[in-house]
Amino acid sequence: MAIRIVLAEDHYLVREGVRRLLEAQPEFEIAAVCGDLGSLLEAADRERPDVVVTDIRMPPGHADEGIEAARRLRESQPDLGVVVLSQYANPSYALALLDTGSNGRAYLLKERVHDLDQLATAIRTVAEGGSLIDPKVVEGLVADRARAAASPVNELTAREREVLRLIARGYRYKEIAATLHLSVKTVETHVSNVLRKLQLSSRHELTRWAAERRMI
Repeated sequence: MAIRIVLAEDHYLVREGVRRLLEAQPEFEIAAVCGDLGSLLEAADRERPDVVVTDIRMPPGHADEGIEAARRLRESQPDLGVVVLSQYANPSYALALLDTGSNGRAYLLKERVHDLDQLATAIRTVAEGGSLIDPKVVEGLVADRARAAASPVNELTAREREVLRLIARGYRYKEIAATLHLSVKTVETHVSNVLRKLQLSSRHELTRWAAERRMI
């Protein structure tokens, strides 16, 4: 039995190129092609394919419609495989795709599409309920984790992190003390420790440091 595919891509030339690549393979059958989120969801409901291959950004918003489609299809057709094609190696997109579970999901960079073997492998993998993430994205995930592990924030105690977040919100020492049920002297000690561990010299630097890292 051929793997039935719904292909979603708003750029005509890209869509037709991928379509022709897949149609040349006897193991694949293109059930429908579409160019926006609405028509993709309609085609998936109508055709009940084995796999959806979709661009990450399409009309109407050109944001993350491919990932949104994967979320909705997880609810309506939990066994349907989804391959998201993206030009973005940013790990956050891949993590968003896997929010509802990794089974039957693949995130592949568009630069791989010309290599039919890689695209075909992704389609087969999700059709069987497996998952696949582009190697470049995996490298990004590993690098992010390494940076996080090396962060000086990891040297802070849980209480020091609480103090740091309140400072980032603009709390004064007395307000921090009242919120955390500590003495002002204890708060001052925690702030001193945080400054030392983060190698900062003032509360102003500390506030800016925390805000830049969205610790608010």
